[in-house]
Amino acid sequence: MSEFPDPLRLPGTVDEARLERRKRIVASASRGVILRLIIVAAEFIGVLYSGSAALMTDAIFSLVDVAFSLLLITCVLLAGRPPDQEHPFGHGRYEPLVGLQSGIFMILLGGGMFIQQLFEIDHTSHSQLLDKPIWIIPLFAVVLLEISYRNVMQTAKKQNSPALAADAAHYRIDSLTSLFAMIALLLANILPEWSGTIDHAGAMIISIAMGILGFIAARGNLNQLLDRAPDPEFFERVQSAAQKVQEVKEVEKTRIQLYGPDAHVDIDVEVDPQMSVERAHRISQEVRLEIQKAWPAVRDVTVHIEPYYPGDH
Repeated sequence: MSEFPDPLRLPGTVDEARLERRKRIVASASRGVILRLIIVAAEFIGVLYSGSAALMTDAIFSLVDVAFSLLLITCVLLAGRPPDQEHPFGHGRYEPLVGLQSGIFMILLGGGMFIQQLFEIDHTSHSQLLDKPIWIIPLFAVVLLEISYRNVMQTAKKQNSPALAADAAHYRIDSLTSLFAMIALLLANILPEWSGTIDHAGAMIISIAMGILGFIAARGNLNQLLDRAPDPEFFERVQSAAQKVQEVKEVEKTRIQLYGPDAHVDIDVEVDPQMSVERAHRISQEVRLEIQKAWPAVRDVTVHIEPYYPGDH
C-alpha cells in the first residue's frame, strides 16, 4: 500500500443516538421544571394560608430541584459539545461537576434546615393547621409526581436510557418528600394538641431526606470525576463488541472512564503474531467501530494490539 489507509467512519446512527440522548434529557428536565413550578406555587400558597413548616420545607426542596434542573439543562448542552484543541477528550465532565455541586448544596441546605427546625420545635398546638385541609396540596403533588415518574421511567426502559431513568428517580424522590409533608399535616389535624411538634418534625424528616439524597448524588458524581471504575455491565458490553471482530483472538485489559454523556475506552486485544502491521491497524479500527456502535456514549477508543499465544494467561 502506497498511502496511509483512511479511518473507518462511524455510521450516522451513533451521532444520532448521542443527539437523541441530549434531547430527551433536556425535554425531561424542562417538563420537570414546569411541573415543579406549579407544585411550588401551590405549596407556597398553602404556606401563606397555614404557616406549615413541613409544607414550607417541601416547597423549598422542590424549588431547589427547579434551580438545579435549569443548571442541568445548561450543563447537558455544554457537555454535548464535541472535543476541541483545548479539550481533546470533550466536555463531558460538565454533567458530574454540576451534579457534585448540587449534591453538596443539598447536604448543606438539608442540614441547615434541620438545625433550624430543631430549635423552633415546640409542644404547643399550631392553630393555623387545625380544621384546614392543607394536606390536599402535598397530596396533589404526590399524585402528579408519581404519574410523571411512571411515564418517564417507561420511556427510559423502552429507550434503554439510564440518564432518563436517573431523571425519573427525582420525581419519585420529590413524591416521597411531599408524602412526608402530607402525613405531618394529617397528623397535626388528628392530634391538635401536638400539631406544632408534628409540623416541625415533618419538616425535620424532609430535611434529613434532602441531606441523604444530596450525599448520594455527591458521591455518585464524585466517583465519575475521580475516574472510579463503572459497573461491570459496561465492561461486558465493550468486551463483547470487541470480540465481534473476526480476527480478534482474545480481549485482555479493559479500562473505562465514564462521566456525563461521554465514555473513553482503553482496551488490549490479541491477534495473530504473524499478522502484518497494516492488517493489525485495520483490526484496531474495526474494534473501535464495533465498540462505538454497541455503546454510542463512547467518545474515543484506544486499542492496543498484542500478539496472541494459546495458554499464555
